[in-house]
Amino acid sequence: MQDGLAFLPGFSGWQVAGSTYEYLLVAYPPGEIFERVQEEKKKFSSCHTTGRIETTQPHIAIAGFRASEAMEARLIQWMQKITGSQERLPVMLNNYSGSPSANTVFIRVQYPGPFRQFAASLQPVNEYIKDNGFPPLHIMNCPHINIAKSLQQQVYEKAIMEYSRKTFNADFMVDELVLLKQQNQYDTCRQVSRFKLGASLN
Repeated sequence: MQDGLAFLPGFSGWQVAGSTYEYLLVAYPPGEIFERVQEEKKKFSSCHTTGRIETTQPHIAIAGFRASEAMEARLIQWMQKITGSQERLPVMLNNYSGSPSANTVFIRVQYPGPFRQFAASLQPVNEYIKDNGFPPLHIMNCPHINIAKSLQQQVYEKAIMEYSRKTFNADFMVDELVLLKQQNQYDTCRQVSRFKLGASLN
């Protein structure tokens, strides 16, 4: 993955040291949709050259947290248990929207309910993180796929007017989640583990 995770505003940029990391649980769109999003990001970059263009691979962020590397094995065990008993997540992507507070343009997930329900099942992970002195799990209440983020104000205003008239529609099922980590916002993002949804249901 290119560059850093660049978590949502208020969740990135911790001053971390030693073996403390920022973790993010994500879902990737399948191949054809993944390529469509990548192409849209390239178009955005070519038309709007001012500001910070989103360079990470297309993904839907579900939850993020801070933890020590020593906690990683237990976290993976918890997540394997939780994801193994969860059904696949349906996704419908429906057009573009934006976040004025973050100057971000993104593709909307039409029905966030399944993601929120899944995030609620991560409570054991949340308790483990808090018991070890870290902030609580950060749930992404409005799941989406970023096209560009942290834009300059005038660039954002122009882009959101343009993208409010554009369409993007796709639907798919998420059958696997991926846990990523980085030590800080400038660190290269690394994959920690992959989790198959519903593995214990089959």
